[in-house]
Order: sequence, then C-alpha cells, then structure tokens
Amino acid sequence: MFTKQTIRDIDLKNKTVLLRADFNVPVQDGKIIDDYRIQQSLPTVKYLLDQNVRLIICSHLGRPKGKIDESLSLAPVAKRLQKLLGHPVRFVHDCVGDEVKKAADQLERGQILLLENVRFHSEEEADDAQFAKQLASLAEIYVNDSFAVDHHPAVSVTGIAKYLPAVSGLLLEKEMTTLTQVMEKPKRPLMAVIGGAKIADKLEVMTRFIDIADCVAVGGAMANTFLVANGVKVGESLYDKAEVAVAKDILKKAEREAAKRQFVFLVPHDVVVAEKIDKTAPTRLVELSSNVLADIEHYPQRVPAGSSHVQVNERILDIGPFSASLIAGAIQLTNTVVWSGTMGVTETPSLQGPIGPTAHGTQTIVDAMLGEFGHKPFSVVGGGDTVGYVQSRNLTDVFSHVSTGGSASLEVLAGHKLPGVEALLDKK
Repeated sequence: MFTKQTIRDIDLKNKTVLLRADFNVPVQDGKIIDDYRIQQSLPTVKYLLDQNVRLIICSHLGRPKGKIDESLSLAPVAKRLQKLLGHPVRFVHDCVGDEVKKAADQLERGQILLLENVRFHSEEEADDAQFAKQLASLAEIYVNDSFAVDHHPAVSVTGIAKYLPAVSGLLLEKEMTTLTQVMEKPKRPLMAVIGGAKIADKLEVMTRFIDIADCVAVGGAMANTFLVANGVKVGESLYDKAEVAVAKDILKKAEREAAKRQFVFLVPHDVVVAEKIDKTAPTRLVELSSNVLADIEHYPQRVPAGSSHVQVNERILDIGPFSASLIAGAIQLTNTVVWSGTMGVTETPSLQGPIGPTAHGTQTIVDAMLGEFGHKPFSVVGGGDTVGYVQSRNLTDVFSHVSTGGSASLEVLAGHKLPGVEALLDKK
C-alpha cells in the first residue's frame, strides 16, 4: 500500500501548484526522439487541470552540470506537451528570478507554465535552501511526479517539500504501488530476469530476489562474471574481475536457498561469441555445459568448428538459444516476472530484419513475457538499458508495467526508501 498522500487526497481547486515532472527525454537536434516519459505524466497533468489549478511545471533534462546548455533546454518539451495535451503550454527561459516570478503571477486558472531546466542552476543538485525557497514561492502546493529521480536528493525533489504541502502525483503512486506489490505480495510463482554489465549495480536486487523469488535467471555481461566464478574461460568478454568473489558468494547463497525450497538459479549454458561487436562479424555458438560447438547461421559468413570453448580473441555477446529457451520456458511457468537488464548486446543493428545479431536472447525472453508461447505473466520492466530496448522495439504498451525509473526502480526493488517519496505528506 502506498502510504503517502496523493493529489486525490488534498484540496487543489483553484490553487497554484508546482509539479515536479520527469521530462528527461532523449533530444537530438532540438527534436524529441522518444516522449514516453512525457506521456506517462499526462494523467497527473490532466487531473490537475480538471481541478482548475494554475499549473507550474519544473523538470530537468540531461546533465548540464549547473551551466546553461541550449541543447538541453526544455523548450522542445513544452511544444510536445502542448501537442499531446491539446492545451496551451507557456514556457519561460529560467526557473527562478524576476522573469519567472512575473510569468507565474500572470498565470490564470487552467493555464500551464513550464520552467526551464532546473539543472541549469548548480544550486539544484547542491540542495540549496535559498534555491528551494525561490521555487516554493511560486506556488501553494507541491506535487512530486518524478519517480526516476526520487532516489537522488535535490532541491526540486526534496527541497521544495520543506516549504510547501507536498503530495504525490499519479505516476509516482503507480510506480511505487506496482514495484512494491511485486516484491511484497506477488502472484506466484515469481521470477526475476537480471542482466546488464555489473553485478555491483544490481547486487542488492539480486540478493533480495534470491530470498523471495522462485526463480532467478542471469544474463548479459553480468553473467560472464558468474561463468568465470565457475571456472569458465571467457576470452576477451566483458566481466568484472573485482566481483568474481562476490559471484561465488551469490552462487553459494543460491545453492543454499535451493536446498531449502523449490528455487532455481539459472546461468547461461550456451553463449554467442564473436571477435568484435559489429553487424558483419561472424558469430558462433559455444555450448558451455557439454562443450559442443555449433555454428549460428545469422549471416552467410560461418566460422568452422575448431574448438569447444570461447577463444582468447573472442567475446561473449549474447546468451545462446538453449539458455534463452530455458529462461523462456521458466517464464511460462510463472505468474509474475520482473526483468532488469538485457541478455546481450542489443544495440548492434541487423543486416536484415529488426533483430540484431546479438539480441536474439533478449528477444526470446521478451516473446515469452508477452505471451508468444501461450502464457502471458504479469511483467514488470525496469532499468535504463532494458527500458531503452523495449522503447526501441515499440513495446512499452504491451508489458504490464514499464518503469520510467532506472536506478530508482532498482532502489525500490532492493527494498530501499526513496528520499523524494519520504519527503511527502503521510496519509492521515
């Protein structure tokens, strides 16, 4: 249960509201490439407009490090928000100061004012009290709907809440409720599919899932560290030497858990390797469990069988079809799946078709989660690279929940409290 007050719990009618939204979207040459986060903010914005408020919105974009960077201006966001809402959105080229104060004072009920990137001011990330007071002076009520940065104390996240009544927006409530529910009261069996590069980034999440889930599957470069811990030679594959001992401890913990109850911990049995990351590079399949080698016929080039292990000049770039099928089969037996981290290098483009040469493992588990093999479990997607892949494949609407937060979602899944959430008013 979400224990913080939301915009439904407070009288907002005719008030001036300062909304901290998450409009940190990819922008290239002044054009928004993906507006998923803007779209996710619309329910909150529309609800506030229905309350006839004077709505002031602040957000950040990128990492300007306290300096003005026109390439990170929120001006394109104002235009996209206006188009999505079908409602005028005024924009002001700063977030504090006389010009902003004047624009805020002139705002009428039912109107929207978007402020410029708060990170153009170094005071934002310094949690400066004076900067917080300046922003708070613009409104009567503060609404936090910026889940993706709520793990990071900053003026627009935690500071304003010290000076105004502070409540949650609908997106933040949805994120917290969904992520908390799958960890505390999931519909079982519960499975976690964890990928990415470093164990350290997801150590706490993985440890917690070993304690509470029925199955944990590991892929991506992270899995290479587990392979090394098991004595597998991985050639030039990316792995974390400093985390090999940690991987051994995790494997032992998983073994102990499996001895106590029905629990499965899956690491790759086969992998796709190549000498370099390139769409034209020949790939081959190494069967790790039985050391049987086969070719992958993605492209006309084929590497002849000649060894039964990863060569010293090769690198693991994806899980193999057997491992992908094993994970997909496990997904078919579960009712709740949490996925964070791709299974391989998904950024390499394909010579033909939509799937790159080292993205087939990831796509197989995606198909399993989306019900392509019969059963469709409740699916939660979190983590930056994972969400990026889902967005690139235009799949954000077909998963049960695609989180707008990367590190924030991992913090919640690990059981940590978020400063931005803790700063809000408790429910009575």
